[in-house]
Amino acid sequence: MKELLENILSEIDVEIDEIDLYGYDIVENSLSMVHRLQAVLNDLKAKLQTYSFPAKEDEITFFKTQKPEILGRLLFFYKIYRIETQCPNGSNDVIRNYISKELDNLTYFFNRNLDFYQYYRSHSTLYDEYYFVRGKSDLRLCTDSAQFDKDPNFSTGYDYKVAKIIANEMLRIYLNKRLVKLETNTQVEDNLQKCLKYPFRFTGKKVFLIELGYSLVSSGDINNGNVEIKEMMNFLGTVFQVELGDYYASYIAMKERKKDRTAYLSRLQESLVKRMDEDDSK
Repeated sequence: MKELLENILSEIDVEIDEIDLYGYDIVENSLSMVHRLQAVLNDLKAKLQTYSFPAKEDEITFFKTQKPEILGRLLFFYKIYRIETQCPNGSNDVIRNYISKELDNLTYFFNRNLDFYQYYRSHSTLYDEYYFVRGKSDLRLCTDSAQFDKDPNFSTGYDYKVAKIIANEMLRIYLNKRLVKLETNTQVEDNLQKCLKYPFRFTGKKVFLIELGYSLVSSGDINNGNVEIKEMMNFLGTVFQVELGDYYASYIAMKERKKDRTAYLSRLQESLVKRMDEDDSK
């Protein structure tokens, strides 16, 4: 069982590492992870119906450490899904206040469960038999197990609390980084407004700017590849105060060129190399 759980958790963490938690598709990705982790827990639940732990210590390890690591990730992604789908539309100040309230909710949870949190974080084992062995309901505090974890044969109640601690600590990191990125976006928007106030004007042909825009999107270097052509053209048009018009028609014309379909990029490369050569000769 131990080796099985280690392999499962390792696979899950590999999948999580591949997710851009701050990308445009976080809602879809978080919901997908909820379904994935729920399926993992359902499989474990089925296995446990016919499995007997070799010793009480093994059962304690399962409900204190192993299962909560998986359930905690499930609760983490479920919370992200809820937070992001309910995030209000509005100014950065509105979103900032919303995220701050979610952080306050985490503080409330930790304060409300302070005694158990200290017990868990201090690696105490004094009450493990009552917290993490099934069938000890007479000594169990009222727990807040949600729809993910109701079966008493698959939960002691306190394993859910451990999972909540794990999920909330992950969520605290996520929300704080979310605030940092929000501040960064605010600075970018401020800088954009300054650019519009003191604009750099693109004085070359519109098709040159269109070629540059398609190149940037195709590179995958903007927002980890999560940007549409329309968004890029609107951005470039706004920054450089140019109406790009039917950029798709221009793109088709580029594709049909018989010579050097990326003429502007070639020109940029030649100009930069020339500058470098001139600097070297000084």
